[in-house]
Amino acid sequence: MRLPPARGPVSDRLIGTLPTPPSRAHPAPGPLPDRDASGAAADEDLQLALHVCYELHYRGWEGVPDEWEWDPGLLAFRASLERWFEADLRTGVAAPLLNGADTGPGTIGIAEALKRLTEQEYGPPLAAHLQRDADAEEFREFVIHRSVYQLKEGDPHVWAVPRIAGPAKAALVEILADEYGGGRAERMHAELFRRTMRGLGLADTYGHYLARVPAVTLATSNAISLFGLHRRLRGALVGHLAAFEMTSSLPNRRYGNGLRRIGGTPADTDFYDEHVTADAVHEQIAAHDVCGALVGAEPALTEDVLFGAACALALDARMAEHLLGHWRQGVSSLLTGGRPRMSEV
Repeated sequence: MRLPPARGPVSDRLIGTLPTPPSRAHPAPGPLPDRDASGAAADEDLQLALHVCYELHYRGWEGVPDEWEWDPGLLAFRASLERWFEADLRTGVAAPLLNGADTGPGTIGIAEALKRLTEQEYGPPLAAHLQRDADAEEFREFVIHRSVYQLKEGDPHVWAVPRIAGPAKAALVEILADEYGGGRAERMHAELFRRTMRGLGLADTYGHYLARVPAVTLATSNAISLFGLHRRLRGALVGHLAAFEMTSSLPNRRYGNGLRRIGGTPADTDFYDEHVTADAVHEQIAAHDVCGALVGAEPALTEDVLFGAACALALDARMAEHLLGHWRQGVSSLLTGGRPRMSEV
């Protein structure tokens, strides 16, 4: 995967640094000065830079030495971005959902708290639009947005496996085994999604559309990597997974039906049909056996579990607002032409 074009001074500084091996003569950018964290989840420059940093821990970048992955200077640079992003997630993204939902984790179990949180309506009805009204071009755009996460589905949540223990770990591995096809490469969910992309005439290469997706899309993936790469956020990571699984089955049914409506074949809809069945089971395992067992063993993680769940819901709602808002105006939801306006550090 090639490095994408920069979207502002921060990502430009990073992307310009990475092709050369780290050395005293060519140091990492280093920590950035403090700044107002509000709006970090929607900042094109910040989200792209953070995504570039995180991908060093996944597939890496063409022409970028692997030594950068654990370079102290680059980690300090990334930590600056993470401070801004996490602060915005806590105060600007998750807080409205947590303050407005009757979760009551002090008086009810975590599974019930998650159920109450995920049963609320957040964001516009993207799944209903794709089922009933979207044309083929809108569906392609939706799939491009989702490809940032779906082509690595399961990978960010795997970071939780070595960070938790006992029944919670066993239940998490049960879910993840399904994500990876139960040992069958052709049934891995990322591979099923690649088939959907090909059926829609899209390139199925990992990261192919990175330069086309906006910050609101990058943030949905970056949040999971943030949680996964920090042990202190392991509660948020499993909470994110729980919310994802608990709100997946019905939307995927609608996505599959929408794709069939515009001529999708069984091979094209297999990804969505698989999730209708699998996630109906996964949601119970995630809420009760993963989150319930984890909070039972570590009660102090209760608030983090709910925080992670709220982030998953709020970020998906923001992406839905972005897509439907652009489509209602008759314009593409993808980045096109010149650079979008970026915030300065």
